[in-house]
This record gives sequence, structure tokens and C-alpha cells, in this order.
Amino acid sequence: MTRASAFLAATAFAAISASAAFAEKWDMPMAYPATNYHSENGAKFAQCVTDGTSGALEIVTHPNGSLFGGNDIKRAVATGQAPIGERLVSAHANENPLYGVDSIPFLATSFDDSEKLWKAASDKIKAALDAENLVYLYAVPWPPQGLYTKKDINSAADLSGIKFRAYNAATARIAELAGMVPVQIEAAELSQALATGVAESFISSGSTGYDSKVWEQLTNFYDIQAWLPRNVAFVNKDAWNGLDEATKIVISDCGATAAADGLAKAEELSSFYLDKLAENGMKVAPPADQLKSDLRGFGETMTNEWLENAGADGQAVIDAYKSM
Repeated sequence: MTRASAFLAATAFAAISASAAFAEKWDMPMAYPATNYHSENGAKFAQCVTDGTSGALEIVTHPNGSLFGGNDIKRAVATGQAPIGERLVSAHANENPLYGVDSIPFLATSFDDSEKLWKAASDKIKAALDAENLVYLYAVPWPPQGLYTKKDINSAADLSGIKFRAYNAATARIAELAGMVPVQIEAAELSQALATGVAESFISSGSTGYDSKVWEQLTNFYDIQAWLPRNVAFVNKDAWNGLDEATKIVISDCGATAAADGLAKAEELSSFYLDKLAENGMKVAPPADQLKSDLRGFGETMTNEWLENAGADGQAVIDAYKSM
């Protein structure tokens, strides 16, 4: 080995050693079970970042609310208790109505329309997160939301008095309009809530029902296709600003991949989940005409309420969406 090549080898070794010495580990809290496709997608994103930075930044996911409960994840990341996290953004619509744009009933009920709505809203969502010390990374939709019950439901009147699991402002408002009793329950607590009678019904995707094996307590799934909510991954802004540009590029690129892969997986699994609910004995069916009409009436009421609360920014999002 020449003196020059020996010097280069020593320099490279020193660089690798320095990188290892300054390697950073980021814990990423997530709210859903490890086997849920959002959690699996998040784990792939984390590995992508770890590989892309050659281990200089290692991201470790913590699914099923094991590090922070779902309702605490956004605040934990904003305050620096965790550097990165993923959260169902509509769960925070009471903080900013823009976070609930993906849960306006019957506004965007297909994957294609959901993508258009998110495109129309994403700049304002990013700005809202930025104001809370958060940097937007990527978002992945859930399949269309359906209604789970333990009895046949033919109209909204049949829902009166039922204990209903609410997970965001939209589901709480539907409960109120239908005369149900809303109960705030995170996904990780759903199975126990159903088993103990704390909740008797809820609106969610086929994914949640499959993950929680709700056929053990419930009997019906009505494919009302109410909306497609999204989980959003974000980084603490101070942690983000402490990264070098190369690392930021890796994270952004991995985030773009996670968004595309997550969407594809959601589309792929949408019918799979409903098939599994049926295979396990649940009645899977479209809503009766009266129930569909009642729910769409609730949707019109909630759309007008959302526009009133969201103001000019909300109207701009809806106008942009409808022009696409």
C-alpha cells in the first residue's frame, strides 16, 4: 500500500468511526398494532432512513401506543419528548379544523378523490403543523370508513342511545346528530371496550375491525364509505433543523416512498378486510336507503359546520378540490 492510499484508507476509517460515534437514534411512536399496514409501512420507512444514512440516524418504531398513547403522540413530538411520530391527524380537528378536512362525511369517498382532496389541503396542513413546531413528512389513507354495530340498523333512528366509539371530532358529531352516546376510545383500547360493553358501535375502516377481531362482539358492518382519514408522520422542527441537508434529503425521499407504498397497500387491502369480516361471520352489506339518506343529511350539516369553522382557508381547500 502506498503512503497516499494508506492515508486515504485511514481518513475513510476515521470518517466511518466519527459517523458511528455521532450516530443518533430516534424513537417513533405509532398508535396501531405492529401488524397494521400503517405500522408496517412506518417500520419500512424507519429502515429506509437507517439504511440511507448508513446508520448515522436510526429510527425505531414503537407501535400500538407502547411509547405514547395515540392521543399523546402529536404533543410529544411537538414538545420534543419524541423526535418523530405518526398520528391520525383528524383526531386533532378540535385544535384546528383543517386537520379534519379528510373526515368531512361523503366529501371524498374514493381513493382517487381522497388523493385530490389531500393535494388541495396539504399546503395548509403543512403550515398548520409548522406553526406547532412540526415538520410534515408523509401521509397515508385508511380504506373507506364503514359502520360497525351489534344489531341490524335500517335508519339513523335505530342508532339512538347506542354507546358509540368516537376517535375524532367528526365521529363525535355524528354520534350527537344520531342521538348516540360518544365515548373517546383509542384503537389500542378498542377490543377491551367492546368486550366490556363500554362501546357497542363505531365508524372505522375494515382494517380496524380486522385488527381488533370485532366479530367476537359485533355482528354487522355497513359499507357506508363515509370518508378516508389519514395518518400523518411528522418530525419535531428543532430535531429537523439539527440535521444536515443530506440526512434531510434521505428522510424526505423515504417519506415519499412511504406515502406511495402506503396508498398502494391501503387500496390492495380494502376489499381483503371486508372479505375477512364476512369470513368470520359478520354481515357485510351496503346501508339501507333510509340509513344512507340519514347519514348523508348528517354529512351536509357537518360540511356546512366545517366550512364555518375553517373559514377562508377551508373554503379555499374545498374550492381547489372541486376544481380538480
